[in-house]
Amino acid sequence: MAGLALDRFSTVLLDMNDTFMFGADRFGPSEDFSIVYRQLGGTLPAARVNQLIRSAYAYLDDRYPDPHYRENFPAVSEALMATGAATLSVDEVVRLVETFARHELGQVPLEYATAIWRLSQRFRLGLVIDIWAPKTLWVEALNQANILMLCEATVFSSDCRMVKPSPQPFLSVLEQMQVRPQDAVMIGDSVRRDLDGARAAGIACVLVGGATHEYADASVGNLLELVAAID
Repeated sequence: MAGLALDRFSTVLLDMNDTFMFGADRFGPSEDFSIVYRQLGGTLPAARVNQLIRSAYAYLDDRYPDPHYRENFPAVSEALMATGAATLSVDEVVRLVETFARHELGQVPLEYATAIWRLSQRFRLGLVIDIWAPKTLWVEALNQANILMLCEATVFSSDCRMVKPSPQPFLSVLEQMQVRPQDAVMIGDSVRRDLDGARAAGIACVLVGGATHEYADASVGNLLELVAAID
């Protein structure tokens, strides 16, 4: 953390996935999405469910790094409709969206929730979160981890259709908090999403999780190490 004095900032903005939430985005080739889908009461054949979820994921994954979609990113429901679900009932599409969301959702380890609480004792906190599915499950998870109540403002990309590295989600959080960009620092694990987005918004950035870049204000192994160093 050499070279960065966090005491000069009043506000910390946090990324989520691979910063304090882990095990998300379970869309690998071995995943059987029909298991969750069946738990939700669905009756489509397993092969059909797996094809629909994989196609929707590929549709979104192709567009995620594309600047043309940075401030008009598709919803999961739109991806499903575009890749084979257009003939299904509204109830089936809703069920598939929740299946997708449950595979996108990760978990917050207790030690990371504790680290965020410790950060909140010294800084104002905001969250800048990229997710593709509707935010309902994440709001529940962040409330269960007692994180959401520590944050003054939160932007979910699936609410605003804007994904990092657009500067707009960062600026939206700061506007809600009435904080100047120069008074905030972003903490995240991605050079493209977190560092580039923060820099575009005029915000300093600390990289965690092994990411490094010459434009980062600092690089730290993980959020726990960062908080320990601050303490």
